[in-house]
Amino acid sequence: MSGHSKWATTKHKKAVIDAKRGKMFAKLIKNVEVAARTGGGDPAGNPTLYDAIQKAKKSSVPNDNIDRAVKRGSGLESGGADYQTVMYEGYGPNGVALLIECLTDNRNRAATEVRTALTRNGGSFADAGSVSYLFNRKGVVIVAKAGTTEDDVMLAVLDAGAEEVNDLGEAFEVLSEPGDLVAVRTALQDAGIEYESAESSLIPSMSVPVDEEGARKVLKLIDVLEDCDDVQNVFANFDASDELLAKLG
Repeated sequence: MSGHSKWATTKHKKAVIDAKRGKMFAKLIKNVEVAARTGGGDPAGNPTLYDAIQKAKKSSVPNDNIDRAVKRGSGLESGGADYQTVMYEGYGPNGVALLIECLTDNRNRAATEVRTALTRNGGSFADAGSVSYLFNRKGVVIVAKAGTTEDDVMLAVLDAGAEEVNDLGEAFEVLSEPGDLVAVRTALQDAGIEYESAESSLIPSMSVPVDEEGARKVLKLIDVLEDCDDVQNVFANFDASDELLAKLG
């Protein structure tokens, strides 16, 4: 998991920067709308919606925008799009495996955007199933340190199904089976520990080491993919040192 933790650190820092730029607002709103459409508009009875709303709020998305997204998703307000989740598989530079998760109302547009981003940045589409087996679905909770120790987090989540706690530098990452995500998040709340986000994610089971040039190319490709309107998440299995990732910013 060492490679994953380093990349998780980078993703966490990138998410903070992107949120400040307002770059993530549309994607966070889309998550809320889809969660409401899938499981209903009541966060108390829809954990996925609850977590989507919390993540949006933590990223400073205005409450009015969140409320309207819930109403659109639950059919109380018109204008909601028929978003579908589509997962594309690909390879980046140095043979790095990529899973590209899209939420789109136009599959053809999403596929074209992803294909263009890949081919223009040293990547390629992969056949279905050729990459996905390298990743496992996990529950991931990010906890800001803010005076909280790793022992505090570990004690809070140990009996709730948490598998491991990783130090990401400015935050802790708690991994669990997806079915234990709500229990882990609730255990943290019960212990009075603030968390930044709780969601289902894809974690690589093996990683591909990359040098500085390889890391730069992979990170550029991920940035281009994340700039696509339909792309919600990009999961990659590259491994670069902390020093290298810090150097690349």
